[in-house]
Amino acid sequence: MVATQNIGHADASDQKQWTLMWREDGGLMPSRSVPDSALLAADSWLIDDGRVRGLDHHRRRFVAACVEASGDSPARIDSFWRDAIAALPRTERWFPRVELAGPEPARLFLRVRPAPPRTVNVTVCLTEEFDPRSHPRRTGPDLSLLAHLRERAAARGAQELLLTTPSGLVLEGTAASVLWWEDDVLCLPPPELPLLAGVTSALIQDRAAELGIRTEHRRRTVQELDGREVWLVNAVHGIRPVTAWLGRPLRAGPALRAASWQTWLDGVPDPLTVPIP
Repeated sequence: MVATQNIGHADASDQKQWTLMWREDGGLMPSRSVPDSALLAADSWLIDDGRVRGLDHHRRRFVAACVEASGDSPARIDSFWRDAIAALPRTERWFPRVELAGPEPARLFLRVRPAPPRTVNVTVCLTEEFDPRSHPRRTGPDLSLLAHLRERAAARGAQELLLTTPSGLVLEGTAASVLWWEDDVLCLPPPELPLLAGVTSALIQDRAAELGIRTEHRRRTVQELDGREVWLVNAVHGIRPVTAWLGRPLRAGPALRAASWQTWLDGVPDPLTVPIP
C-alpha cells in the first residue's frame, strides 16, 4: 500500500514540488527534502501528460546505483520504485527524481518537481579544466558539483559545460550525453571512459541500429569536434544540437539531422504505468 499515493495526483496543481520518504512498512509519506550533498544515488526523467521515455532503463540504472552505493537488495529498491511510480502525477510536465540518501541507514525518497522549460538547442562552455567528478558512473554524489559547474557556464552565456579527461578527450556534459556525426557515422565516447550510462543516448543508439545507421565509439579531443554536428542529449530536453561553443575558437557544425531525430524522439514516450511485481 502506498500511504500517500494520492498526494501527487490531488495536489499537482497546488504545489510547485514536494518530497516523499519511503518505508517498507508504510509506503510513501511527506518529508523534508534532503540536500544534494547527502545523495548516494539518484535518477530523474521527464513526464509529459502521463507519458515517459525509457522508464525501465531509468529503473535498472537506479537499482544498480543503489546496490552499488549501499548494498541494498534489488527487490527492496523495486518495491520502492513501484510505490514511487504510482504516486506520480499523470497530467502536466514533471521532472521527478528518485533518491537514495545517507548517512546510514540510507533512506529512499521521491522528489516531485515541475519540468524545467525545454530548449531545442544548446550553447556549450569549454574550459581547460578536466572532469572533477568523484563518481562519474553514478548520478547522485556529484550533483552539487555539477550544478555549480552549470552556474559557471551560465555566467558565461552557456547552458552546458563539456567535461573532458586530463588528456582532453571528450566525455559528456554536466547533465547530458554527447554524440556527434562523422560523415554518416553516429559517434560517442568509448564506454571504458568515465561516463554515466545515458538513457536517451541508449534510445538513440537503438534507433540507429533499427535504421541501419552505423554507430561507433571514438576517442576525440574537443578540437576534433570542430565543424561537426554535435548533440547533447538527456531525459528532460531530448536531443539538442550544439549551436555555439564558448571558450575556444571552435565552430558549431550545421544541425542537418537533429530536427528529424527530435521529431522521432518526441513520438517515443509510453504511458506511465506501475510495473508488475
